[in-house]
Amino acid sequence: MNAPLSHPPQADLKPDAKADPGTTPVMAQFLAAKADQPDAILFFRMGDFYELFFDDAVKAAAALGITLTKRGKHQGEDIPMAGVPVHALDGYLARLIRMGFKVAICEQLEAPAEARKRGHKAVVHRGVVRVVTPGTLTEDSLLDARGANRLAAVAIRKGRAAVAVVELSAGAVDSVACDLGDLGAALAAFRPSEVLVPDRLFSDETLKGALDGSGGVVQAMPQALAEPVGARDRVQRLYGVSALDGFGAFEEAEVSALGLIAAYLETTQAGKIPALAPPRRSGESGFLAIDPATRLSLEIDRTQRGERDGSLLHCIDRSVTSGGARALAERISRPLRDPAAINAGLDSVEWLLERRDLRRDLRDGLRSSADVARATSRLALGRGGPRDLGAIRSGLTTAQGLAGLFAAAARDPLAGPPARVLACLDRLTLDADLSHLLADLGDGLIEEPPHLARDGGFVNPGHRPELDAARTLRDDSRRVVADLEARAVAESGVAFKVRHNAVLGYFLEASAKAAEGLLRAGPDSPFIHRQTLANQVRFTTVELSELDAKISQAGHRALAMEGETFEAWRREVARLAGPLQGVAAALAELDAHAALAEWAEEVGAVRPVVDDSLCFDVEAGRHPVVEAAVTAQGDPYTPNNCRLAGDGVGASRLSIVTGPNMAGKSTFLRQNALLVVLAQAGAFVPARAMRLGVVDRLFSRVGAGDDLARGRSTFMMEMVETAAILTQATPHSFVVLDEIGRGTATYDGLAIAWATAEALHETNRARTLFATHYHELARLEERLDYVCNLSMKAREWNGDLVFLHEAAPGAADRSYGVQVAKLAGVPSKVVGRAREVLERLESEKAAAARLDDLPLFAAVAEAPPAPMASALDEAMAAIDPDELTPREALEALYRLKALGRP
Repeated sequence: MNAPLSHPPQADLKPDAKADPGTTPVMAQFLAAKADQPDAILFFRMGDFYELFFDDAVKAAAALGITLTKRGKHQGEDIPMAGVPVHALDGYLARLIRMGFKVAICEQLEAPAEARKRGHKAVVHRGVVRVVTPGTLTEDSLLDARGANRLAAVAIRKGRAAVAVVELSAGAVDSVACDLGDLGAALAAFRPSEVLVPDRLFSDETLKGALDGSGGVVQAMPQALAEPVGARDRVQRLYGVSALDGFGAFEEAEVSALGLIAAYLETTQAGKIPALAPPRRSGESGFLAIDPATRLSLEIDRTQRGERDGSLLHCIDRSVTSGGARALAERISRPLRDPAAINAGLDSVEWLLERRDLRRDLRDGLRSSADVARATSRLALGRGGPRDLGAIRSGLTTAQGLAGLFAAAARDPLAGPPARVLACLDRLTLDADLSHLLADLGDGLIEEPPHLARDGGFVNPGHRPELDAARTLRDDSRRVVADLEARAVAESGVAFKVRHNAVLGYFLEASAKAAEGLLRAGPDSPFIHRQTLANQVRFTTVELSELDAKISQAGHRALAMEGETFEAWRREVARLAGPLQGVAAALAELDAHAALAEWAEEVGAVRPVVDDSLCFDVEAGRHPVVEAAVTAQGDPYTPNNCRLAGDGVGASRLSIVTGPNMAGKSTFLRQNALLVVLAQAGAFVPARAMRLGVVDRLFSRVGAGDDLARGRSTFMMEMVETAAILTQATPHSFVVLDEIGRGTATYDGLAIAWATAEALHETNRARTLFATHYHELARLEERLDYVCNLSMKAREWNGDLVFLHEAAPGAADRSYGVQVAKLAGVPSKVVGRAREVLERLESEKAAAARLDDLPLFAAVAEAPPAPMASALDEAMAAIDPDELTPREALEALYRLKALGRP
């Protein structure tokens, strides 16, 4: 469900905290930061805790179940306060973000020791380092590794709509321009976590429906940020270019949407520039249009309960990397429309399917890889750690290995890799810079690096000699001090002991009697007197003083040198972000191809023939999700044929599907729609054979639902979705409809179903499967040229109903509703009474009225002749107003008036 619309509220605190003389310096810092981020919950770093104050504390305490307390006063009132430990931040962030909150992170920008150098009352510098929102997450702990997390923006200019999308965690950017009617389908295809919309557009009811279907949290943005001139400047600044022409010819609406994204990133990332790939433009004709209702009905990437398990994507996903899982999800969510591009993907799957050993080695190699895309993004934003460097190293090592794995196959001129696999291999070939980075990380980074750089310990011994020296001094200080103590005893003959305290540091200590000789030695002695106590005398040496300084600083120096090494690696990764993202994309695409090949082999799927025709011909097709569930229980799955042709050549354009409940009508409809999705996603299909003329729009109205929040009943929702189909379907579309008209009176529903079927056949001319319990619709086979009847077969055996799950030509003779009620466990008395009522109704002549006797359908069968045009109509049709002079127009008006007189 879409989260409530979020408008930036007005700050309820005075932005000028200094106006209140009772405000402490720290509270003044908080109020200043809060004034800059009034619509976010501010996590204010204070030592080992993030503190929350005022309304932020109240909201967070309620949302997170943490303790709400008080601290100090502001303007004479208690200050509500709550807090969370720094080490537990990610868990609390995840919960708040899932609830739709924005969170601003205000960090300490210096150590307390640095602040004390400015005076004992100096306050540690703090500042907002980022604003965390649902669409801008980058941390692994907050993200679904196998799902994309996208931020989308919507803009409308000059009657055209656009959707811009960024996946900040991986650096991918997309831009889609479309007609207003296609906005919902374009937005739903990306499944964004957050959607930015100019506030001026919220009065548009059409846009409201598209936003509701997106599933993301909606954020209102000032309309000024969507103005094309300013938006273009922000996008150019984001990419560091002087013009966008090199990325493509963007429409104004696209520039506006991209500008909203750029403005939001500037705000939420606190000036840090993310590593983003150039925007990929995909026109409205590039992808199969699937509206939100159809996605929900077919459960393509999520079930109707919102879960991944049980969806088509979950059923076919055999990927072995998180990047490959995301690439496969995008492929299934946005099937292509171009037959050449579809067949290029099918070529790759087929090539890998035929090479089982190579595919096994490829998948084994990919398993050792890591999420290069997300690691690169975090490092570029300054949020990554040594473990992300390890992911980069792992990915580059895998890329090197896979390039070698395919070397022999790539040299085969006859059976070498297809174009898309070759393109991936080209991106996996490391250039000099990436090879140098891999070598440096291989030499310098330990095998299992820690998560955080601040703790050190991630640079290999031997990588930096000066670091090794600092570590030795830090780790072996006891041995070094013991060696020095032994030398001092040998040189002086005094039984020295090396001691340490906070005032003197390291010193040599001897009894007063033993030290008498050293005290008389004078200034030429190497042992320098430091302190005399009642029973002991303390000395130092030049070497011991230097060692004291080195030991006390060794730990800090070692951490500082490791920090310098990490920062150098991080800057190099940021510089090479583009090539690294290319490597990540190639690894993900190879994984997606191999996953589809693996699934095809498992289930016996075949390559579909995809072309520009209007054909839909499936032989022994199977529903991939239902088949997986049925076979897991040890039962067989019954395949079915389905033939449709938009031009009516060789097959019908529309099939009326009848049969009892539970016989499999809905499964049959969804099955064929999902075969379209798979085929156009470049996947093999579970069937004996399939030929598909490419589909431009897919529509599915299967199942019932309501929208009570918008005052729409189940029947109203059914009619809204049916209206969308009738106004948007084309001869290249594919439509599946189930039980249209069931939510109203019998004859009303029958009339609507009849008229809808006729419109789809005659006007839209779309390939259609139309399931119904109105057996009267079977008469359409006789009345319309390209309609056929199919029925889901069932048999009665010893008083029980047996479903055969087989689609066969012809109409069903009965609905078997009473038998289904018995199977569902309806009490036997009720079932028996239902049989009596059914027999009486079927025996009455009034209940068996012929369809031809109904005036509505008789009128449909024989449309009244068009009225003949009158002389006035003909005269008006002959006038071209744009060609008339004023005098001619006046004369024409008189003539028309004369013709109109009785």
